[in-house]
Amino acid sequence: MTGETDRIAALEAKLADVERRLTVREDELDVRKLQHLYGYLIDKCLYNETVDLFTEDGEVRFFGGVWKGREGIRRLYCERFQKRFTYGNNGPIDGFLLDHPQLQDIIDIQPDGVTALGRARSMMQAGRHKDFEGEEPHLKARQWWEGGIYENTYKKVDGVWRMHILNYMPIWHGDFEKGWAHTPPEYVPFPKVTYPTDPTGPDELLEGHWLWPTHKITPFHMNHPVTGKPIEAQRLQRDLDHDAAIAAK
Repeated sequence: MTGETDRIAALEAKLADVERRLTVREDELDVRKLQHLYGYLIDKCLYNETVDLFTEDGEVRFFGGVWKGREGIRRLYCERFQKRFTYGNNGPIDGFLLDHPQLQDIIDIQPDGVTALGRARSMMQAGRHKDFEGEEPHLKARQWWEGGIYENTYKKVDGVWRMHILNYMPIWHGDFEKGWAHTPPEYVPFPKVTYPTDPTGPDELLEGHWLWPTHKITPFHMNHPVTGKPIEAQRLQRDLDHDAAIAAK
């Protein structure tokens, strides 16, 4: 019976491994669906539904600031974006475009089975039609491009994957007419003031943020899959000297 016992034990071990791998693949698909749904929701300015994707203790790291907890996340999407873009309407409005395709997503389920790390890209087309201008400067007719990288953390809560840390930093902007070769520094100004001094501002400011024409790597959450080494890049001495000159001003 020893041979039969060993065979059964080997089959059980193989089955357990297959079940584990299947669970990981299902979790990867669920997290990918979550990230893609996020893109669809903010495309159509469904900000209430976007907030509901997050854990209660989640946070959004965006554009040099951190919005913490459900209250902070709602402040960003509903108080800042919704009022600025759609006059407080929870949904799309005529004349306003804000497309966020979710691209090149890489999802890594962590050993605990309830945490995932993900990297993805968005390339946004945005603008306001000339027939739907408002009075304030940010409501005037305009069309622009934006590209950015996500490095997100997800959590499985009660069996459902949710956003935990959405870490999206825009990398570049460009006017549609002139393109990214003519982008001025700080095309969109980084936040300088935190909440509550700024009623819709972040809870904390981040260091080390940057925008095109500065060009760096958003750190990868994973190592190189073949070499096992961290994925890092050199910086040209000319660019380091430029950074130093800016910091000295």
